[in-house]
Amino acid sequence: PNATQIPEALAYVARRRGEWDQSEAYFQQAERLDPRNAALLEQHALSYTLRRQFADADRYFAQALAVEPDNNVLTMDRAFIAQCEGDLDRARRFLAQVQIKPDNFVGVQTRVRQSILERNRAAAVTFLQQVLAHPDPTIPRGNAEYRVSLGWAQKLAGDETAARQSYLQAQSELEALLKEQPDNAWIMADLALTYMGLGDKAAAFRFAEQGIAANPVEKDALLGPAQIETLARVAAQMGEPDRAISALEKILQIPGGHWIPPTPLTPALLRLDPMFDPLRNDPRFQKLVASPAQE
Repeated sequence: PNATQIPEALAYVARRRGEWDQSEAYFQQAERLDPRNAALLEQHALSYTLRRQFADADRYFAQALAVEPDNNVLTMDRAFIAQCEGDLDRARRFLAQVQIKPDNFVGVQTRVRQSILERNRAAAVTFLQQVLAHPDPTIPRGNAEYRVSLGWAQKLAGDETAARQSYLQAQSELEALLKEQPDNAWIMADLALTYMGLGDKAAAFRFAEQGIAANPVEKDALLGPAQIETLARVAAQMGEPDRAISALEKILQIPGGHWIPPTPLTPALLRLDPMFDPLRNDPRFQKLVASPAQE
């Protein structure tokens, strides 16, 4: 197994640089040396996920589960692939197999997204309130991000007062974290969505743009697109459809996306996600939703 470490490490470096085919070759080399390494199989599956090759990704997740049948993270991985493909029934079946604890950040966000995509706002609010009733002190950014998600779910449910309180608490926690980690693009993205929820257009765009500058696609092909997605979300909600469409057109043409959970934006997610509702009647958005995203 130690022989796999070099090609495995090279696979990760190539992936981060956007050298996806080279990364694929290194993954295959590592797997020939250690074909039952579940962690390696999962990472290879995540690469396929971020390239929007979902059938291949699911096949590799299934192989990893055959090695580690009790690995709930792998079951969750299969749930978010189903969400990316717009198959909410399949995603729900996978989610039902896993008991999600507050410190399982991927699990919490995948379950919340399921409820949001299903337009079941009450379920999202209730679940996040349960999670935040006993916050895990080891994941301060995770807890703040849960509050951002709670604010959005409450806003969708029509409870503007509760939403504002959630966003204000998230703002306080995230601003403190940003002082400690001034170059953290993920905190900037969370703040962009927080100020979006508070209706502060200038601050929302400022943090979205700072996030892109802190982690550009040119530097990080793996996760850089997620920062552009944040800008698209802010623009969609803040009445800037041209900026939203421009950002969406860019990220749907390239691989990469979020890491927790590891998902690219897809036409299916655009079709289902209420955050993009203000764009529904725009012919340019309708074209994006109807077209297959690129690898």
